[in-house]
Amino acid sequence: MALLAAAAGMAPAGAAERVSTTVRADVRTGRLVRSTVAAPVQATLKPMPAREVSGKAGQAEARTTDFDGIVEEAARSQSVDPLLVHSVIRVESNYNPVAVSPKGAAGLMQLIPETARRFGASNRFNVRENIMAGVKYLKYLQEMFKDNRLALAAYNAGEGAVQRYKDIPPYRETADYVQKVGTRYGEARRKQQKKESAAKAAEVAAAGPKPEPLRQLEVATDAEGRVILRTR
Repeated sequence: MALLAAAAGMAPAGAAERVSTTVRADVRTGRLVRSTVAAPVQATLKPMPAREVSGKAGQAEARTTDFDGIVEEAARSQSVDPLLVHSVIRVESNYNPVAVSPKGAAGLMQLIPETARRFGASNRFNVRENIMAGVKYLKYLQEMFKDNRLALAAYNAGEGAVQRYKDIPPYRETADYVQKVGTRYGEARRKQQKKESAAKAAEVAAAGPKPEPLRQLEVATDAEGRVILRTR
């Protein structure tokens, strides 16, 4: 609630106050009157830990379209499936652009400082920079391992760990991560395919039945000289 109050310009309970004193003359008596005003200090938004993204913050799931344009642009520029990018974002931060993990990963795609710098993000809380850098890193891992499962494992545990084990590292967190993203990705692809099939069916229905093609007329003469017409 404190985060929501700060965002609305209201100070949360227990916030610091700024006290100011003014002296003015009373127009009726001519005496000086001193007044004191206590104003709440504007609260500063702080990053929300990624592990706390739940409850009301979980409503971010309904805001995926807020980032569609940037995800599509970044995915297209790197030839990565945007559905995979969305699946990574959903599991990494649940679409919370100020999420911070206990290990210091930040933003929508949960970049650590080193990875952010490596792939061109100077501000990890900038939505565009975070997504662009995260997708570039994901593409780098796809090209390195030629396998989405291993690329996702490396995104979570680091490419060194995957190279060392030559498979998904035996870490519970990494195994769970690959499974969660894979499940999201599979669901997203099935949903898209269903939508495309429905759209195609609607297009065919709107076009109506196709007219029967014209059959060729063949003219022949029998042995008695009679003309015979037939189609084929």
